[in-house]
Amino acid sequence: MEQQVLELLAATLDSAAETRTNAERHLEQLYTNDAFPISLISIASHTSIDLSLRQAALLNLKTFVLRIWSSSLDEFQGVVTINDAIKDQVRHSLLALATSGDQERKIVSASSYVVSKIASVDFPDQWPSLLPTLLQLIPQSHEDQLHGVLVVLGNLVEDGFDEEQFGKTAVELIKSIYDIATDERKKLTSRALAISIFRACFDTMELMYQTEKASVKQFMQEASDAWTPFFISVIKLPLPQIPAEEQETDVDSGSWRGTVALKTQVVKALDKIHRTFPHLLSQHTLELFGTIWESLQAHVGPYIALYVSDNRQGRLEDADRLPYTLDFLVIEELDYIQTLVGSVTVKRELDAQIAPEKLSNGAFDGTWIAQIMTILVGFSQITQEDEALWEFDVNVFLSEETSETANYSPRNACSYLVQKLCKYPVLDSLLAHTRAIHEDGLSNARTKEAAMFVLKQILDELDSCSKDVNPDTARAYLHYIGLAMHENDDFLRARGYILVARLTTLPSTGLLNVVPDYARQTLAAIDQDPSDVVKVSCIRALQDYLKTLPASTAREFQVQTVAAISNFISAQDLSDLKESEDLLDTLVETLRDAIMADPSLCLEHPALDVLFTMASYGASSFQTTMLVNEAFESITSSMAAKGSDAYAQLCAKVLPTLAGALDVGDMTSENALSDMAVSLLSSLAEHGPHPLPSNFVAAVMPKLYRLLFSSNEPILNQSATVTIRHIVSHDADQVFSWQDPATGKGGLEIILLIIDRLLGPDVDDASAAEVGGLTVELVEKAGAERLGPYLMQLLRIVAVRLSTAEHASFIQNLVLVFARLALTNAKEVLDFLAQVDVEGGAGGTGLEVVLRKWLENSVHFSGYDAIRQNVIALTNIYKLHDERLSSIQVQGDLMVDNSSRIKTRSQSKKTPDRYSVIPVPLKLTKVLISELANPLSPSTPGLVQNHFADQSDDDENDEWEDEPGLVDLSNPTTTAELMAYGDESRYNVRQWDDETQTYLVEFFKQASTEPDFQDLYQGLTDEEREKLHQMEKTPIQ
Repeated sequence: MEQQVLELLAATLDSAAETRTNAERHLEQLYTNDAFPISLISIASHTSIDLSLRQAALLNLKTFVLRIWSSSLDEFQGVVTINDAIKDQVRHSLLALATSGDQERKIVSASSYVVSKIASVDFPDQWPSLLPTLLQLIPQSHEDQLHGVLVVLGNLVEDGFDEEQFGKTAVELIKSIYDIATDERKKLTSRALAISIFRACFDTMELMYQTEKASVKQFMQEASDAWTPFFISVIKLPLPQIPAEEQETDVDSGSWRGTVALKTQVVKALDKIHRTFPHLLSQHTLELFGTIWESLQAHVGPYIALYVSDNRQGRLEDADRLPYTLDFLVIEELDYIQTLVGSVTVKRELDAQIAPEKLSNGAFDGTWIAQIMTILVGFSQITQEDEALWEFDVNVFLSEETSETANYSPRNACSYLVQKLCKYPVLDSLLAHTRAIHEDGLSNARTKEAAMFVLKQILDELDSCSKDVNPDTARAYLHYIGLAMHENDDFLRARGYILVARLTTLPSTGLLNVVPDYARQTLAAIDQDPSDVVKVSCIRALQDYLKTLPASTAREFQVQTVAAISNFISAQDLSDLKESEDLLDTLVETLRDAIMADPSLCLEHPALDVLFTMASYGASSFQTTMLVNEAFESITSSMAAKGSDAYAQLCAKVLPTLAGALDVGDMTSENALSDMAVSLLSSLAEHGPHPLPSNFVAAVMPKLYRLLFSSNEPILNQSATVTIRHIVSHDADQVFSWQDPATGKGGLEIILLIIDRLLGPDVDDASAAEVGGLTVELVEKAGAERLGPYLMQLLRIVAVRLSTAEHASFIQNLVLVFARLALTNAKEVLDFLAQVDVEGGAGGTGLEVVLRKWLENSVHFSGYDAIRQNVIALTNIYKLHDERLSSIQVQGDLMVDNSSRIKTRSQSKKTPDRYSVIPVPLKLTKVLISELANPLSPSTPGLVQNHFADQSDDDENDEWEDEPGLVDLSNPTTTAELMAYGDESRYNVRQWDDETQTYLVEFFKQASTEPDFQDLYQGLTDEEREKLHQMEKTPIQ
């Protein structure tokens, strides 16, 4: 068996796809063979076998376990085909492999992961010996074996334990890892791994805290008191001598790597404690701040030596996911200092240190502020690795510059920390440090650029908080910024252009008079500077100028900006530009700001051509598409506001381009390009006048018709449907009089065919999401007389499609077809639906199907207009008191489980949510009550910020000012809002408006006097009754 499996594993690594596929299929066929999992473990255990095959064996074992081990696993497929005896053998053999002391850490990591997955469903009932075995191994294991034990233990803590299991073993577990962490005879990396396990325990303890506050608080306080002195001692450990580059990543080369890993895990653990249980470390706050502060001061020199002066590789982790390079340690320390600065104790101490140092003239010479500016400038220097990346790819530079990057570095961490310190006189301290840098004759361009970078973060924060900058200080900085703009170093020069735009456009600096001059210098640099880094920095800097310049001057700069961007694009490699999302976004943002100066001028220069060029390159980028749409929407709305003639001129200019883009997208199957073109057409149609230009329908409808009958792309179909809805809304007569020359069909027939296809079974919910709006628009514009027999057929199709709809936005879109009709003809709508038969599992009469979907999903409807129309339509139906409604049963209230346990996905599979069953009139009443705003918070109910439940009588967290609020999950409105985040609708915003609230209050006041309402009142919950009572007491705001 082993030889057969080994051959199949080798085949899965073959370069030929067919060979791999066949081997994978044969391995799956062996799942029912009891010897299969044992063979995989045996192969993985043989050190003589190639590492890639051993890894492949464990990968297939993981897949095997996830698919057939237990129905409680999320990836489970089908029936459990492995008996208990084999399971026991697998558990024993796999644990032995994970804790064998294998030299290959990838094997240990992979095997321990499978152990944790099995443990998540088998421990402790089917595997009671697991944890005792691990804890017993800890004191008697040699180093390599101890590593395996710790990896398994770490995976168990992260994925294998629930709160109850963890609670039973927490004391012994934490004591065991404490003994390892504090044992100086152990390897530094083993001690670091033990600390990472301790940190992982806090996630489970945080869950337990919700139900067992007192016991968890006491236990964690005792654990914290034991660990904190050890943590402080580790932070105080000096770094060993910097090793040679070839020895830095060597595990056995010395103590550098281990010391960095150990210190990093300590800081991460402290930060975790502060974020989960901040009161635990309150008495140590000042000591921790001072210790971390001293550590940062000690690490500036080594950091600069390794990454700024030298080009050592950073951001490295080992096979156990333990960071071991100095840059990671610095990031953790900077982030933790930022956390500590939020402490009232630290703030009070820092304020006290400033007070005696305040001079009579109001200036500051704060020692600690000067020190931290020095540290921040040191860690903000561009590393050699980053410099090489940015010179090679300017897109990476821009992503870092806009902080829209996953590459979190010490430079990024410094930017967040300095923003947190802006309540102190950091500008004066940084100015003194900047002056010293320029005057000492020793500082290089990197140091000067870092000081400018820190200044940029300070200015951004002060501007966001509406704080002024002293004009004298601003002019002093302007001198040094001017020097930077003429330096030889590209990055320092780029920083100068970015910073001068930021500084001069702040109103409080008193420098607005020099803005036009610096804007012209920036425009000149785009064409003349040899560096692409400088060019794109100048393009980005123009955004500040364009938003600040007077309207007349901004219009002058519009033409020059468009020309500069056009010249820059023409000099770029087009294939590279398509992959440069951040660069494209910067170009589009600057062009958008230039256009916004006066959108009507775009017909006089090539701004639209440049915009469409960038749109074609960035069609696959959501962000770029959004920016292009925003710019184009500004143009169309501005031109439409000038009258029909101006709008017609715009259409004459852009329709050929957009039509051409649709043709290219169709021929090349580039869906993203078609998406972009249709989205722009939608904006054009949305802002069109009444009526549209004479040839608009003829130019647009044939292409939209073709797209909707050939595309299965949801976004494309949605945009095309919305575009047609706008066209019908603005000029239905032109649509109905138009005839497609290719098919001979009229406009009305074409739209009916489109609706019929979108509502058919072959089109999914997402693609058809906007068809309801088009249907309503068509019915209202065409009327019953023009539609004739098609009207009833159309509504029948909508009702049938609604029976199978699943997506919330699609359901809302279809329901609103009937809701809009019910605004004026509620009885006719019910009569019609009662005559419709819907086949299938959820079938019945159309009345049953539509009302079930309508009432069960109303709480998820979004948008002011939609909610208002829905409320009025439901009240109209209620007022009919139709006896047919009482016989229709629908989903009622959630039957809440009294357990306080958090429900996991596997538990949800075993015990799905249950609901009561109630008649339609009662459900309709409940839905309308849910639409009443909470009278206790009339502003917009929803996400309510709270602290822990026990804070009313416990001020343990008063130490911290920056504690994040918690979401009130007990509020049903909150639950609805959170669930709506999973909805595909981009604008799914659920809010209340005064007009709807006033209408509802009047409705309930009238309804409450009717005899039928008293019977319904008995079926309401206490909360719903209380809401009605409060409604009578509280006036609408």
